[in-house]
Order: sequence, then C-alpha cells, then structure tokens
Amino acid sequence: MDHAGHVRLAATELTPAILEGATVYGADDDKVGTVDHVHGVGTASTVVIDVGGFLGIGAKPVAVPLADLDFMRDEDGDVHAVTTWTKDQLKEMPEHYDS
Repeated sequence: MDHAGHVRLAATELTPAILEGATVYGADDDKVGTVDHVHGVGTASTVVIDVGGFLGIGAKPVAVPLADLDFMRDEDGDVHAVTTWTKDQLKEMPEHYDS
C-alpha cells in the first residue's frame, strides 16, 4: 500500500475512539497487527497492538509508544498506522497485561 498520499491525523485526532481497531503496517508494509486499545490521550499515549493470531484468536497484545506509529487516513477515510517495527520484533516484546 502506498501511504504517501494518505492524510496524517492531527494531534487532536489521536484519541481511543479514532485509533482503536486501526490496522498497523510494519517496516516491510505487511500487516503486523491491529490497535486493540489506547492508554492516555494525545502524543504521550501508549498503544496496545494485537500481534499475530488468526481472526483475533491467539493474538498477543504488546504496548508501544504512540510516537512509534504514524497514524493516517486512506482514500476511503479508514484510519491505519505505519511503524518501523516488524511483526517478528513486535512478537518478541513482552505481553501487555492491563492492571
């Protein structure tokens, strides 16, 4: 997917309501996961990404700083993110547990 023409989200749009469910694409432009939920609001947030699994079963939640993701809208208005992390790097991260 060519992300060059996609519109970056403004800081005011970095809210759980907008980001949750967004597809995350990795360094090789492969789908690496989906945003499960967000801790906090704005650029200092932590994003929990479900990595791996199939149809949501067996996915591992990992937490990354929102600054590691570039959120944007595609031509259809759908929100997605791009990161420099690969799926393998995300899978190697510790599993995130909500307390």
